[in-house]
Amino acid sequence: MTINKFKRTAICFSLLAAFSCTDNFEEINTNPEGASTAQLEQDFNNIKSLFKPAFSRLYISDITWQYQLQQSLQADAWSGYMITPVPFGNENNYDYALNPGWNGFAWDTAYVDLIANLFKVEQRAKGKYDQFYAWSLIIKVAQMQRITDMYGPAVYSKYGAEGTVTYDSQKDIYSQMFKDLDFAVAELTKRINANETSTFTGTDLSLYNGNYTQWVKYANSLRLRMAMRIVKADPALAKTEAEKAVSNSIGVFKVNADVMKVKSPVDLNVIDVMSHVWVGLAMGADMQSILEGYGDPRLAKYWNTSDQVPGEYASVRTGVTYPSGTTYAKFSQTGPRTKTGEVTWMSTAEVYFLRAEGALRGWNMGGTGKDLYEAGIKASFDQNGVEGAAAYAADNTKKAADYVDPLFPANNTPAVSKVTVAWGADNETNLEKIITQKWIATYPDGQEAWSEFRRTGYPKLFRIANNKSGGIISTELGVRRLPFAQSEAANNPKGVESGVAVLGGPDNGATRLWWDVNKGNF
Repeated sequence: MTINKFKRTAICFSLLAAFSCTDNFEEINTNPEGASTAQLEQDFNNIKSLFKPAFSRLYISDITWQYQLQQSLQADAWSGYMITPVPFGNENNYDYALNPGWNGFAWDTAYVDLIANLFKVEQRAKGKYDQFYAWSLIIKVAQMQRITDMYGPAVYSKYGAEGTVTYDSQKDIYSQMFKDLDFAVAELTKRINANETSTFTGTDLSLYNGNYTQWVKYANSLRLRMAMRIVKADPALAKTEAEKAVSNSIGVFKVNADVMKVKSPVDLNVIDVMSHVWVGLAMGADMQSILEGYGDPRLAKYWNTSDQVPGEYASVRTGVTYPSGTTYAKFSQTGPRTKTGEVTWMSTAEVYFLRAEGALRGWNMGGTGKDLYEAGIKASFDQNGVEGAAAYAADNTKKAADYVDPLFPANNTPAVSKVTVAWGADNETNLEKIITQKWIATYPDGQEAWSEFRRTGYPKLFRIANNKSGGIISTELGVRRLPFAQSEAANNPKGVESGVAVLGGPDNGATRLWWDVNKGNF
């Protein structure tokens, strides 16, 4: 896993005005087998080909170094999940000396590989083949939710404009995403009620295989996630949107058959490749502390025991000094969970935990907080093929374990998470339990886990060992966002200025996003 190997042979950095630049340009613009425009439209081939990149680029599932730049070098570590066991030079995200060469990749690939294609779907399908337009909106919202939760302000309503493309505030992006989901859910529900045969089959590379009902469930579940994300910034809107999701006639995820999964086009898991082939990804200290402390059976699904400390789990604390490139190389590597080529975009367990938090806040979530919380634990246990969910959920004794570095005791640190698993007596304690269990269940999606940590402060994570941000980023609070992409500064500088103007602070890793409100959870 060497940084100097990172390259992209062809990339268009005029991302927002020149929206036609995509990685699959020839595939999209070549007339296959000499088909006429009328024939292409009849079979929807002028639209279907535009969806293909979405399934491997929202959460990169086929090119390991691209996934590393998109997420592994940022959120996967800041969430406490996993970290490279080797040093990465002087500018390193792990010790908060943010590397601008890494941190714009998620933005670039989102707009070049995904949003550009979905914009073409809008041009070709809106008002004509609205089932495809509705589908594109669901995927667009899924992508933009990740991008705005990384950077804050972004290009949304003005995408495709010529010249300077101004940024929307995060508040406005969320408002528009909810409206886009309104259209998508209404359009697909209308077709479900009319017993329309899906036109997505064969094009849909998720395990839904074009099923309209499953896509509506995903859209509703995504709405619920977004509603909870903004609860401290706009509690009234959060409640409205959350209850709309749960009360919808088709509803949200309730069984593990609903889990949104996408099959890697090359049948591999990039996280597994990084951990085992590159020997460049190890278990994070927080993972070991919490799962081992709880005696959590998912630990053996997520991670292998260490070759370096035989028969035991061994993890790396974020921000430690690496004596050499091989010091921690054989600590615990990823386990069976990431052997499959399937990538989970959203799980049923997450949805139950979202509903549990909503119930805790007095919203109508179709159940009590305790029941929904325990249903989330059960769904995660079932998803990972382990037993004992009821006994685990009732345990009021076990807590996170202290971190022990088996090589360098100077890195040892007491556990910071103090809650047990069993449902508690007050809202704040129960929220910490919900988010801690959601954090476990959401693995390996570090982006979502990092966002929830920023929103709630949970689970309580170890502070990094060495903060090299020069006083910009707080050791206690951690990184709050990614600075805007270098490609934008070079090609859309006025746009970046518009983004900074609605950001609410300087363009650095310490500025809080709109939904990241500095106040209590209740």
